[in-house]
Order: sequence, then C-alpha cells, then structure tokens
Amino acid sequence: MSRQVAFMEEVKGWVYEAGDFVKEELRHVITVEEKSNRHDLVTNVDKATEQFLVNKIKKHYPNDTIIGEEGTGKSVTSKDGRLWIIDPIDGTLNFVKQQENFCIMIGIFEGGKASYGFIYNVMKDEFAYGGRHTGIFINEKEIKNIDNIGIRDGLIGCNAQMYTENLYHATDICKQAVGVRVLGCAGIDFLNVITGRQNGYLSKLAPWDFAAGVALAEPLGLICKQIPDLDYDILGDRQFFVVATEKTYHEIVSDFK
Repeated sequence: MSRQVAFMEEVKGWVYEAGDFVKEELRHVITVEEKSNRHDLVTNVDKATEQFLVNKIKKHYPNDTIIGEEGTGKSVTSKDGRLWIIDPIDGTLNFVKQQENFCIMIGIFEGGKASYGFIYNVMKDEFAYGGRHTGIFINEKEIKNIDNIGIRDGLIGCNAQMYTENLYHATDICKQAVGVRVLGCAGIDFLNVITGRQNGYLSKLAPWDFAAGVALAEPLGLICKQIPDLDYDILGDRQFFVVATEKTYHEIVSDFK
C-alpha cells in the first residue's frame, strides 16, 4: 500500500467514526441555534463532530493547519503546508428538519492545491473519497469516466435563492437543462455531479462547502470555478460557484458573454 493510499484510508476511517457518532446523536435531543438567521443553523452535533475530527488531526498531524465551519482556524491566511478544511455537517437545516440529506466533508490541500476529498452521505451510506494521488472512489468502486454532456442533456443542481432570483443567470441556465434539483446540501450535489447523476451544480459556497468536492471533481475532469470564470479562493468568503462537466461549464460561461 502506498503512503498516499494509507493516508486516504486513515482519514476515511475517521469520517466513518464521525458518521457513527452523528447517527447515535440522532437518537437523542439535538440542541439547535441560529447563526446569521433562521435558515442558518448550528447544532451541538455540528460542533462535537468538528471537534472530534480536529482532535484526530491534531493528534496524528500536529503541524498541519485546520479550518472548520464551526470556528476552527477562521484566521488562517496562508496556503502553505497541508491544510484541512472541515464541514462537520453540511446541510444542517436538512439534518435538523429531515434527519437525512446531509454530509460530513473534509477537503485537504497541499501548497494550495487540492489533494484529497471526503464526502460522506451519512444516512444513505454513500461515501466518495480519494484525490489526485489515489484515484476517486465511491464505496470502494473507482470512478474513472464521467460523460461530458451539455446542459440540455442532464440535470442541474442549484441554490434556491440563485434559482428564484435568477442570480448570475441561474434560472436561465437551469431552464435549459432537462430539470433542476434544489437539495440544500452541497455535498450531495457534488456527489451527484461526481457520479454523473447531474452534469452541474450552481451555488454560493464557502470554502468548507466546496473544498472536498473540488478535490474529488478536478481529477475526474470536472470544472470547478467561481462564476462567471474565475479561480475559486480556498481562503476566501462565500463565492458564486459552479462545478460541471467541461461541456456544461463552457455553455454556462457563454451565458455571460
């Protein structure tokens, strides 16, 4: 087993442990708080899951840098070295209201370049993991090819506000597709694009929302950019973001010309 594969398997094990913890916590009363508004929630499980993963990283890789959605490392300004970006529960509103359709996500960057991604749809037990060193896997099965289809031949995922308000032409773009999906969980949308169930996803995302997905999508030839055609910023604020097949991406960009 190569060093890269061994590292991937180690982190995968931590994410599975975190998933077991989350499922157990769903048997108990969940404490819910509002962050910026009533649509932006955090729970005691988000915080505890982030701390569990942070503790694992600090124990085994104490010199690495960590950013977590729920407060870890928010002042990080350097891309040097190895950077872990954690979203302990992506889709917290779904977690609270549906108790499904949420993910645990970790993206790992080295020298500013995406190296490993982990997206675990906990309740469905669908796990995408890997990166540019190891290949990309879904539950032990390697993914190698994604059909390079255009907008009109597939489904597009979209952020609800972008779709209803036509931000960045999102409504116009989505209407060209066979259909649009609004799922409320970036991780599931990334999973759908990575597996070919969707050919694109448009949203406004923070780095912890897209770090894992980028690391999984780029080695498969998928395009990850800020809309309309800018490089994403792994240390930036929320960004209007697209992940798509190459053909779909170029068709999206053409709407801005």
